[in-house]
Amino acid sequence: MKNKNRFTINKSAGYAVLSTAAFASLVVVPSVVAHADVVFTGATSFKGEVVITSPVQLTDDTNSGSLKNAKIVINLSSPGETINLGKVEVNNLEIKSSAKLVGSGLGNAQVVLKPESKDSAIDLSGSNATNIIVGNNNVKTITVAAGVTRITIADGVTAANPTILDENGKPRDDVKFVPETPVVVDKTALETAITNAEKAVEGAKEGTEVGQYPVGSIKTLQDAIEAAEAVVADKEAEQEAVNAASKKLNDAVEVFKAGKVSDGKFNLSIMHVNDIHANTNKAPRLVTAVKEVRTVKPDALLLNAGDVFSGTLYFNEFLGQADLAFMNLMKVDAMTFGNHEFDLGSSAEGHKALVDFIKAADFPFVSSNVDFSKDPIFDGLFNTKISKTPKNSNIYTGIVKEINGEKVGIFGLTTAETKDIASPGKITFSNYIEDAEKMVAEFEKMGVNKIVALTHIGFDDNAAMDNDQELAANVAGIDVIVGGHSHTQLDKPVVVDKDEKGAAKDTTIIVQAYQYSDYLGTLDVEFDKNGVVIGHAGKLIKTADKAEDAEAVALLKPYKDKITAVNEKEIGVILDNALLSPRTSDVGYVPGTSVRASETILGNLITDGMLAKAQGYVKDKKVIMAFQNGGGIRAGIGAGPITVGEVITVLPFGNTLATMELTGSELKETFEISFKDYPKESGGFLHIAGAKVEFDSSKPTGQRVVSIAYKNEDGTFTKMEDAKTYTVATNAFTAKGGDGYDVLKKAYAAGRATDLGLSDWENLREHLVSLKNIIPTKIEGRLVDVAGQEPDTDLPGGDIASEDFSGTVNAPKVYNGDVTVSVTDVASFENVTVKGNLILTGTPTGNVSFTNITVKGNLNLSGLDGAIFDFDGITVDGETIL
Repeated sequence: MKNKNRFTINKSAGYAVLSTAAFASLVVVPSVVAHADVVFTGATSFKGEVVITSPVQLTDDTNSGSLKNAKIVINLSSPGETINLGKVEVNNLEIKSSAKLVGSGLGNAQVVLKPESKDSAIDLSGSNATNIIVGNNNVKTITVAAGVTRITIADGVTAANPTILDENGKPRDDVKFVPETPVVVDKTALETAITNAEKAVEGAKEGTEVGQYPVGSIKTLQDAIEAAEAVVADKEAEQEAVNAASKKLNDAVEVFKAGKVSDGKFNLSIMHVNDIHANTNKAPRLVTAVKEVRTVKPDALLLNAGDVFSGTLYFNEFLGQADLAFMNLMKVDAMTFGNHEFDLGSSAEGHKALVDFIKAADFPFVSSNVDFSKDPIFDGLFNTKISKTPKNSNIYTGIVKEINGEKVGIFGLTTAETKDIASPGKITFSNYIEDAEKMVAEFEKMGVNKIVALTHIGFDDNAAMDNDQELAANVAGIDVIVGGHSHTQLDKPVVVDKDEKGAAKDTTIIVQAYQYSDYLGTLDVEFDKNGVVIGHAGKLIKTADKAEDAEAVALLKPYKDKITAVNEKEIGVILDNALLSPRTSDVGYVPGTSVRASETILGNLITDGMLAKAQGYVKDKKVIMAFQNGGGIRAGIGAGPITVGEVITVLPFGNTLATMELTGSELKETFEISFKDYPKESGGFLHIAGAKVEFDSSKPTGQRVVSIAYKNEDGTFTKMEDAKTYTVATNAFTAKGGDGYDVLKKAYAAGRATDLGLSDWENLREHLVSLKNIIPTKIEGRLVDVAGQEPDTDLPGGDIASEDFSGTVNAPKVYNGDVTVSVTDVASFENVTVKGNLILTGTPTGNVSFTNITVKGNLNLSGLDGAIFDFDGITVDGETIL
């Protein structure tokens, strides 16, 4: 070949095999036959140009992509003919005439359309080409395969406007034209807008924004954010669209912060408190928090979930009237009753203090499961119907509040435990689930579809009795539960969106604001036009961070002055000897006397009072033990007359009394925690009443408890059994797992605890007064370290199986407590000591003998049938009862 740059297929040739390594470029001119076949070999190294001027079918000897490094130019002498590239892989293709292109090797090809004639039509639908570039203004139509979604317009091409067709010749409007060099679109402002919007949403969810401005439609703003993010992600978005998206999102944020809603949506703002327990001294800071929220949310409701009564001297002196003065100042919208509102029912005046509280209130009360009808002192105050126009100083099952044209229903519930832990007298309590269902049905019948339950049943209290989570799961139609009773600090609202069977349900939001006015709870709820919750935000505002409101400070002063005088009042008990609360850091400390590592007289007195109070309150169970953490005992009491202030200084945390249901095994685990740091001090070291605990400090941590036994009425002790369940009393702090008592925390979470709400310092004062100046001067051996001593092998008393009763000469059995055992089918009993009464029952089938049996109490034979006995082997310290 003389010209290595060109090869022409002659008219007489229909087939050619070309070694492309021999050419710098090729011009393929087929013969007059329909198609000429051209086979390339070695083409992967060919980097030149292949020019096709007539219909041709290209193949290669390996079908492996022979021209991927070459440039293919199609410039047909008869425009519109078909070029079949077969499977040849091509990366660079230029089309200079109308043509129809077929081929499956164009997936990676850059196909440049630069026809030399105007109004050219190029059909690429038979190929897999997707990277298509319009290189001039001469292209009229482009037919493409379904996979093509965009076509590039080359730089410098300004007037190109080809029509895009599908393989059936129909126009495709979904294919986009994009510039070869992308236009630089500035998305900075939009990205900033997204960041600001996300902060607003997150702030609302976390609660940081609540109280700063009204929170509007969270969902609407979230939708706007998603739309803006889609524009950012769109690489083909034009500047105009980006700018429009940025403005739209910024406007949405402003609407959100303004608390506006649209499309029939409604935003409800609520402030809430619970379990204030006469912590009236904190009221000025609470008032500040309420006023701040109302500044930006003038329509926000203020709801009180009960237990205003009991807990401090403010209640003892003013019977709720001091707290009520601040509730009226803050313009409370509604209150439900807590169990402590019924504490005075057994007093000589009955519920007069509660009635006076109701009559002086500048707001209504809601209570749907409490029946006041049998106590005439409430006549004229209680209404059994929902009121659309509730009056102050009245009790209703429920009320309707109209806010910005929307109706909101509010009803109240009180724990049925009140009958056992307070003194309701003739007042009765009905099933909270059934009453809640009735209330929802009544509201809905009235056309009210936004419903708030104001409850005092506890967030996670005993589920067998009542609690908010059970209420939310079991009663459809409740949108918000504002709760109390369990003193739960819900830093964020809790969402319940499944019913009691686990099936999806409309959202119910639960909130609770801990206790003692320490927090003002805030909640914003967004409803759709059907009254379904679609968004919410909530937080607790710490009142200690607020300044005292001047108006409230002035209101508090006369009450506070009276309490200051009462603090100095003597309780009527005179100590001959100081009640010490030693610490190892004290000057002159006596080893082995620390309140955080040893039994103390003061610790015994505190727990004795706890046990007595719990036993007096819990009527259906036997409370066998009380325990108090040493870290909660903050001071001693000096010799001389005891003042109220001194008692409060001993127990200054405002703790309340709680009862728990614990197994013997859990109690053992509890005391292992108590002794884990011994003999070092520990705030979790427990003082006890009603029991004796022996431990061995020489043993490893977690293996120190030797025995736990509770005291019987006759002074004997019964050892606890791991599998049995016992009722005990402690303070609410310890019951909830304080000081690392995870075993108690789990029991509390499981609903096996009841907070009686009784003030710890008041319990101590009452107990000291009850002792009538006969104050113990010695500890009693309630907590005994047996390290180095022989272990106590006593067995608990009770009903003992005949075959298990006897011991041996080398291992006699000792029972601590009364023992009952049957003599039926028994030949002999031997080697036993009973530290209590021995009661024999049954009918002997033969002669029964007794050997080495000692009974420290009485021997009771009254339950025996038959007369074949030999009692010579029994020694009885008490009486023998026939």
